[in-house]
Amino acid sequence: MNRSEQALRLEAIFNTVIDGIITISKSGLIESINPAAADLFKYEESEVIGKNIKLLMPEPYHNQHDGYIHNYQHTGEKKIIGIGREVKGRRKDGSIFPFFLSVSEVKLGDKTIYTGIIHDISQLKEAELALQESQNQLNAIIDNAVDGIITINERGIMQIVNPAAAHLFGYEVEELVNKNVATIAPNPHKKNHDTYINKYLETGKQKIIGVGREIMGLRKDGTQFPFLLSVSEIDFGDRKIFAGLIHDLTQQKEAEKHIKSLNVELEKRVEERTEKLVEVVNKLLLTNDTLKNEIQERTIVAAKLKKSQKEVKKALEKEQELNELKSRFVSLASHEFRTPLSTILTSASLIGRYTEPGTEQKRQKHVDRIKYTVRNLTGILNDFLSLSKLEEGGFENEPEDFDLKELILKTVEEIRPIAKPDQNIIYKHKGSTRVFMDMKFSRNICINLLSNAIKYSKKDIFIDTEVNRNHILLTVKDSGIGIPEKEQEYLFTRFFRAKNALNVQGTGLGLNIVRKYLELMNGKITFESTLNEGTTFIVRFPLN
Repeated sequence: MNRSEQALRLEAIFNTVIDGIITISKSGLIESINPAAADLFKYEESEVIGKNIKLLMPEPYHNQHDGYIHNYQHTGEKKIIGIGREVKGRRKDGSIFPFFLSVSEVKLGDKTIYTGIIHDISQLKEAELALQESQNQLNAIIDNAVDGIITINERGIMQIVNPAAAHLFGYEVEELVNKNVATIAPNPHKKNHDTYINKYLETGKQKIIGVGREIMGLRKDGTQFPFLLSVSEIDFGDRKIFAGLIHDLTQQKEAEKHIKSLNVELEKRVEERTEKLVEVVNKLLLTNDTLKNEIQERTIVAAKLKKSQKEVKKALEKEQELNELKSRFVSLASHEFRTPLSTILTSASLIGRYTEPGTEQKRQKHVDRIKYTVRNLTGILNDFLSLSKLEEGGFENEPEDFDLKELILKTVEEIRPIAKPDQNIIYKHKGSTRVFMDMKFSRNICINLLSNAIKYSKKDIFIDTEVNRNHILLTVKDSGIGIPEKEQEYLFTRFFRAKNALNVQGTGLGLNIVRKYLELMNGKITFESTLNEGTTFIVRFPLN
């Protein structure tokens, strides 16, 4: 290759390289600047050639730069030349940005110039800031969690203990960190705890890890208390840690004990009342003067007894129903909150490991997972709050005139982000678009039905609306898991979950809430479902 070809190749590299390149003279004047550097500082090449390099520098670099060059030329001390370092640049518009600067000294015969390689690190700095912000949020979630959170290593040593966990066991956080988890376990778990971990690591057989179970904890003062423990395994490749979520069951156990006591007392009252009523009947029978009066009195007393027994039986059944609902609510809430919190903890632990350049996608994956989990928790809380408000009569039907098609399109766009990959929501409308009914209730009904269709189906979702002379119709159709025929009669019952849907996250309240909305709106809902083929819900509102 001759010198001319070599010069052309070097010029092409200079003009097309991604990083910025600037050369300056010994006096600090810019001799050349490549397109990448000019674009980075938002100048034209002609605007900077012959100007002092300080033009591109904010304070304190602006006033110190000539001093760096002069000091190097006289003392040989390197502060910038020959050393890569992170500095800040000033664009033409005055904005400041960070970059990594590498300066080298070049001898051209008796002439000396300095070449600077400029690598923009603005996005890296933004990512670092976002990561720190995310880490702070996750730390706040863990530190302010109501339930206790503890992580241990493979030797059973506690590494993370949140304030809630330390408070539960009567310790300060610092007293538990770096201690064996057996410190807070009573016998027989204390002496067997390390054995549980070792056996699991050797055989994979689960006794505690991956299985939620109720156990006893040992406080610092020696007292014991019951709690629900859920342990998940987090694999970092070269090592594993185990995260435990601790939910105190003390109040729940006391409540169960109190309920049992109330049931015993209620049954005793029923027996006492029955005995008294029988005594009254017997006395009336003995004191009647005539057979007619005796029959009449017996009929009256028997009727009162029957009515009293029905009332007592009804009260007992109502109490039992309330107890069952409380128990199911506690169990459901415990499970539906515990699982998302475990997911948040796992993602929080993993995000802390992805700090190097090039791992932004992995960090964002866990940030998105945390956002998605928080949205799920919000949905669960909204279900509970909506049901409570509906039960208390806190909602009223408030009809208004609006465009049905526009409402459905907005609702579809609102819920589309939770759809599965390649899962489309296909909407069709027939007839007039103007309707007169409660818009807020209509939107909530549509969101509930679409959310269920998305959860239980992998294929496309179809939603149709129609306004004719007699009815307003809303139809949502999916090709999902369907509803077992024997369980279809319970579909609109509070907390009901079909057996084939237990592995899908949900509260069992959505369809019950939909039916209550429709009762307020004088509407009706029907459905058709075939197991493993799909379900179609049809909502009908009368126009007259």
